[in-house]
Amino acid sequence: MTAPATQWAPREQADLTALNTLAVPARARYLADVRSVDELQQALDWAAEHQLPLQLLGGGSNLVFAGDFPGLVIHIALRGRRLEPLDDNSAELVLQAGENWHEAVLFAARAGYRGIENLALIPGTAGAAPVQNIGAYGVELCDTLVSVTALDRRQGRVVVLDADDCCFGYRDSLFKHQPGRYIILEIRLRLSRCAPFKLGYGDLQQTLGVTGDDGGLTPLQVAQAVMSVRQQKLPDPSNLPNAGSFFKNPVVPLEQYRQLRERFSELVSYPVEGGVKLAAGWLIDQAGWKGFRNEKVGVHDRQALVLVNHGSGSGADILALAEQVQASVLEKFGVALEMEPGIVGARA
Repeated sequence: MTAPATQWAPREQADLTALNTLAVPARARYLADVRSVDELQQALDWAAEHQLPLQLLGGGSNLVFAGDFPGLVIHIALRGRRLEPLDDNSAELVLQAGENWHEAVLFAARAGYRGIENLALIPGTAGAAPVQNIGAYGVELCDTLVSVTALDRRQGRVVVLDADDCCFGYRDSLFKHQPGRYIILEIRLRLSRCAPFKLGYGDLQQTLGVTGDDGGLTPLQVAQAVMSVRQQKLPDPSNLPNAGSFFKNPVVPLEQYRQLRERFSELVSYPVEGGVKLAAGWLIDQAGWKGFRNEKVGVHDRQALVLVNHGSGSGADILALAEQVQASVLEKFGVALEMEPGIVGARA
């Protein structure tokens, strides 16, 4: 098949190992980096013309390549970030989809704007953030999101979706429920110079040396504290390949929670609308998986939510371990764990 003679011309049989944070080996029949909406549309048209399956790829931090991908992988490389002041105390942070999320957090924090500092050091790109509705330490992306600009493939045009349109939930969004329809191009976030920090987590308070009062902290100081806490608990993908939290914290009905509490008095939980959220990491730890390692993959020894690749594991190896963990937690607690990362490609 002849590739088009354009800037985005795809590479054939491209190695995807360096493009996923689990560093699992996989190949794409074709891989294209797109740096503009025009290049994106050209790549989409070319894939449609040749009847190729499509896979979008940002930072590769929330997916598992179960095997090779038989179509066109489009690597979203749209770059650009800016702050648009609204008044003396607020601004909108505008991020192109290919912008590194963590660097965007620091960019805003250094400028003195609050709202996303608790989301520091979350791997991935800005375009992937709304899909997962990323969250950490009491903050979710939807708390600040104003709008998402996306290419609606069903309508064949660029659309702007406000926060309500995105149907955000816990690690959930419209983009998960209608996969493939929207390709996110840009996001807008409303930030403030004076909004109160969210410092309810003990680890953050201890690192910052504060209790209820923010003590005159800056957003950059809070972001740095979040980074410190995360670095103590979570492995750096560049040193130990991983996809971050591999399982969602399950939400169970109140009655099921009460029954579990009777059996497990130290059960870690948080009240939420519609039930009680359980700490998946605690469940996995109590099921005996924390620190588990076979010859290829394992469970991190400081955070049981994280599955890691020790250097030679495949996507199939990661998924097999994940299924073992799920089965073990279900047997011990009667609670089903849901994987966070998407699964791409068929297992070998």
